[in-house]
Amino acid sequence: MSFRELSLQKYYKTYKNNIVKEFYIPVLKNAVLYQRSVGYFSSTALIELTKGIVGLVKNKGKIQFIVSPYLTAEDVEAIEKGYERRKIIENALLRELKEPENYFQEERLNLLAHLIENGILEIKVAFTPPDRKMGMYHEKVGIVEDKNRNKIVFTGSLNETSNAFYNNYESIVVFASWEESKEYADEMQKDFDLLWSGQDKDLEIIDFPEVVRERIRVKKKPEVNYDIDVEEKIEEEKEVKRGNPRIPDGFGLRDYQVEAIEAWKKNGYHGIFDMATGTGKTYTGLGAVTKLFEEKRKLAVIIVCPYQHLVEQWVEDIELFNMEPIIGYSASKQKNWKQRLEDDVLDFNLGIIESFCFVTTNATYSSKFVGGIMNSLGKNTLLLIDEAHNFGSNKLRKCLYPQIEFRLALSATLERHGDEEGTQALKAYFGNKCIEYDLKRAIKEEKLTPYYYYPILVYLDAEELMEYKDLSYRISKECHKDKHGKLKITEKGKMLLLQRARIVAGAKGKLDILRGQMQKYKDSSHILVYCGATRVQTFEQDESERDEDGERQIVAVSKILGNELGMKVTHFTANESAREREEIKRQFATCNPYQAIVAIKCLDEGVNIPSIKTAFILASTTNPKEYIQRRGRVLRLAKDKPYAVIYDFVTLATPLEEVNVYGTDFNCEQALAKRELARIKEFGEISLNSRDSDKLMNELIEAYQISNDELEDTEDGAEFG
Repeated sequence: MSFRELSLQKYYKTYKNNIVKEFYIPVLKNAVLYQRSVGYFSSTALIELTKGIVGLVKNKGKIQFIVSPYLTAEDVEAIEKGYERRKIIENALLRELKEPENYFQEERLNLLAHLIENGILEIKVAFTPPDRKMGMYHEKVGIVEDKNRNKIVFTGSLNETSNAFYNNYESIVVFASWEESKEYADEMQKDFDLLWSGQDKDLEIIDFPEVVRERIRVKKKPEVNYDIDVEEKIEEEKEVKRGNPRIPDGFGLRDYQVEAIEAWKKNGYHGIFDMATGTGKTYTGLGAVTKLFEEKRKLAVIIVCPYQHLVEQWVEDIELFNMEPIIGYSASKQKNWKQRLEDDVLDFNLGIIESFCFVTTNATYSSKFVGGIMNSLGKNTLLLIDEAHNFGSNKLRKCLYPQIEFRLALSATLERHGDEEGTQALKAYFGNKCIEYDLKRAIKEEKLTPYYYYPILVYLDAEELMEYKDLSYRISKECHKDKHGKLKITEKGKMLLLQRARIVAGAKGKLDILRGQMQKYKDSSHILVYCGATRVQTFEQDESERDEDGERQIVAVSKILGNELGMKVTHFTANESAREREEIKRQFATCNPYQAIVAIKCLDEGVNIPSIKTAFILASTTNPKEYIQRRGRVLRLAKDKPYAVIYDFVTLATPLEEVNVYGTDFNCEQALAKRELARIKEFGEISLNSRDSDKLMNELIEAYQISNDELEDTEDGAEFG
């Protein structure tokens, strides 16, 4: 068919048109040459393009792509300093190559590998030369030619990314060579030819890097199905409106996930999914969303996460389940998210749309604006909260709106440490547990990695011990029993508890022990050192150099690993941006260059670095929620990781041989030992070397004369001693 026979519009807008279906597929199906210059490259874009390429291949056509890498500020700085440009650009392109998410994407990536291998698809990279200010090549032009030499030229804001195709507000303008726009089409063709041949003096053009080509080539299978997708896939998509929840193609829920969803249904769509890290908590939640929509055919989905980076992780999975989420938080890329939310709520309440999804942070969800939105919803609304234990706090508890019909809490640790009232409020709102999938089961069923656990004893020095005892005395004065006999603590007492915990986390003796332990790991990789958000007075400082607060523990640890031992080390904290974190994770996984990550609290919830093999946990928390999550971060499955190793720095008041059960401060020292024992028991009992921790526990129990009842009381949250 000639282009002249197609019924094309002059303008296409993503919020009005399905550009892939209405423009790309019919045009490329009848093409013999497709030339495209875009400002931003990603593998998801290449995958999306195969939806039209099949027809072009059958026509024995050719594809020529000019792309620009996304360069970070660090990339630009490195180039300006004279580092090898091509290597930096290779790394930038590699960052944008993502793993396929389902069968169809795998097959399309296989098709791409064959197209490149067979010379049908050629890709070149454009960037500004070093004698000009470095920036991204932004031109966005497409030229398509049919067998009769008719040309269609399109230009506009659309990049070759799946986000641009479906999620962003983008548009293109279309010109035809056989109409009055022939002159413009000819001019665009001339510009492209100049660029492709490398004759544009304002840009430097290089061939697609071999290392990137090889990364795609490994996805190549022996056979390729050139009829993989188009008509059949489109017909399937017609049956389900875009935006309505749907189980992804080639995706199946595991038996325990299906059972959890059925239990949730029997509970009237109220419940708690108590699932360990790595067991598919997110997919189980989205599976529940899908099943509920299939049952009700009308559903407003509100998903709430603690942090912005978790929202973005959820977005990827939400889109996989066919939904088009409104992404609401202060730095959202959807600048008009408030208007979109108001519009969708109005359309939903009027029955114009069957479903919408809003994903947001705890902070934004608890805002006045979102509160007003929630008050206009009720029936046919699902509130799904990730890391739901946070909603037991006084502030967030007020946002558990009673009119919301359907409720689902996700958490590996719903119980709030030392806050029975908050825990009970969560259980009263969400209902019963629909599944309890703990770490022991996850390891047994090979969802997590088995591990060795080595508790290492550290002792407070004289100054630290004196301060610890003083704070313990002051804390005791801030405690009282309520009318039910429950021990309560004042807000001042909570602040004192935090100060005392920082003494334990930042004990100076930990640095010397870490220095000794790391000697045998200085040539190893995939190491995590987990620090406390605290400061220490290091022995290397003179009295005149020491400030009142001391040096941050994370800085002191980095100096030991980097300066003293010569290891390649980086920080992983809240100070790094989301893009920087992703790059750190990639460089850490490949050991290029990082051997070790030194982290603080940001790993407690949601951030996953599966390649961690060995962890040194200096921040010895007594909060089960926190230390269970930290252990889960280390036990993620990864290639060449048959087991993990955890070193846990256990802090005591004095060496065991110096414990004086008749001393005036024995109760205070015993309370510290009991809190540390609870964690040793939790970590040790399912480890591969559980006998080692059992031996140490028996020594501590004997030295501090701790009964089983006292140990159980500590596990239940007695922490004010």
